[in-house]
Amino acid sequence: MEKTAAFLLLLFLVAGGGLPPQFVAGEDPTPTPWPPQFHAKLIMDFHGNLSLADLWYDWPGGRNLHVIRYQLAAGEPFYDNEWNNGTSFFYTPARRSCRSAAVGVGILPPNWLPPGSVYLGRRPAGGFDCNVWGKADFITYYEDVVTKRPVKWVFYTGRTSHVMSFEEGAVLEDAGWQAPEYCFGKDDETSNEALISEPVVGHDLGFIPKVFLREVFIYENIGVTVRVAACMNMSK
Repeated sequence: MEKTAAFLLLLFLVAGGGLPPQFVAGEDPTPTPWPPQFHAKLIMDFHGNLSLADLWYDWPGGRNLHVIRYQLAAGEPFYDNEWNNGTSFFYTPARRSCRSAAVGVGILPPNWLPPGSVYLGRRPAGGFDCNVWGKADFITYYEDVVTKRPVKWVFYTGRTSHVMSFEEGAVLEDAGWQAPEYCFGKDDETSNEALISEPVVGHDLGFIPKVFLREVFIYENIGVTVRVAACMNMSK
C-alpha cells in the first residue's frame, strides 16, 4: 500500500511539473549568471603565494575592479581597473606606478560561464555542497547548490580564488574607479602588447602572470585582464 501511494505521488509530481526540470529530464544544471553588480571578497592562493582581493563588478557601468593586497604588503594594494572599451589600468598608488593596456576586449558579461561549459558533477568545497563546471580546460568553477553563489574557482595554472563574501547589488562609488592622474601622462606605457604584470617583492610574479596577448579566449582571473588562448610566455 505504501509503495503504491509513493508511486502515485511521484507520478503526480512528474505529470504536474512539481519536480525540477533537470530531475525529470535528466538534464545537467547550468551555472547561475552573475548579478549585474556585486562585490566579492576573495582569498587568492597561487602555489603558496597568498593575497586578499576585493572584486567590484559593475556590468551596467561597463567596468570591473580588482584591488589586491599581498601577504605582508597590505599597505601597497595593486589595482586592476578594467573598462568595457577595452582599456585596462594596473597601478600601485603607494609606489606611483601605473601601466595601461588597450586589449580591445571589454569585461566579462554576466552570462560568461554557461556557453561552452561542461558539468562535472557535485563536489564538496570548503564545507559547501557545490555544482561544478569546467570551461575549455582553463577554469573549474564551484557554485553552492543551495544559494547559487560562487564558492571558488580554480584556473589551469593552479591559481585558486576562494569566495569569502558575495554581496549582490553592491556598487563602488565613482571616485573608487578613477585611475590616478599619472596613468594619463604623455609618457604612459599604454600598448596593445603591454606586459600586464607588476611583480611585488617577495611574491613570485605578483598577481598576474607575465603574458603577451595574442588571441582572446578567457580570463586568467575572473574579471582580471589576462585573456588567454594562444599566448606566448614572455617572462623577463
